[in-house]
Amino acid sequence: MDTPTIREQLLELADKDYQKFTAALLPNVDLILGVRIPMLRKVAKQLANGDWQAFLATADNWYMEEVMLQGMVIGYAKVEPEERLIYIARFLPKINNWSVCDSFCAGLKFTNRNKELVWDFLQPYFASDREFEVRFCAVMLLDFYIGSEYIERLLKLLDGIRHDGYYVKMAVAWAVSACFVKLPEPTMAYLKKNTLDNFTYNKALQKITESLVVDKETKELIRSMKRK
Repeated sequence: MDTPTIREQLLELADKDYQKFTAALLPNVDLILGVRIPMLRKVAKQLANGDWQAFLATADNWYMEEVMLQGMVIGYAKVEPEERLIYIARFLPKINNWSVCDSFCAGLKFTNRNKELVWDFLQPYFASDREFEVRFCAVMLLDFYIGSEYIERLLKLLDGIRHDGYYVKMAVAWAVSACFVKLPEPTMAYLKKNTLDNFTYNKALQKITESLVVDKETKELIRSMKRK
């Protein structure tokens, strides 16, 4: 399937109402077709079963969905972990919004079988000056590393992030809140002693109180911990 054919297929799958919905969530992103994620994943699986290397080498980056499709193909492709990491590194500079970032992370399920390899790969990107490379790291921790084996190291990494980007701060807050839901004791100890900026810290508390899993008494305690 060549590049023009892929674009034609995406144009056929575009949903005008969904385009408006997506555009409202991504106010600074232009050229959104409005293709729903399940449909994009279906196309990505087809591409991954063919000459996916040629697709990635010639793919267009014009529409958001064209970029998102590349990330999905990288996740689905049958390739050794080390080679996949090469394609991930090439793709990261193309990420310019949270939707592409988060859908890309969700598709990197090979991480479950290669946690230490991916963990080591992520480390340099925590210090990146690119907002969505740092968000990528935070969301990868959120998606694949919240567990007793990694919780202390994970929280330390989140605490060390010093990027001022809004989408970084929101990802860190989201990750911290998810840590609390799954592992409340070590995360509570962290919340009582951390170096998060006030916005990120308070947003993490807010997200904890919005969880349906956390009990009412705990939510009251969390609310009392808010910084002024």
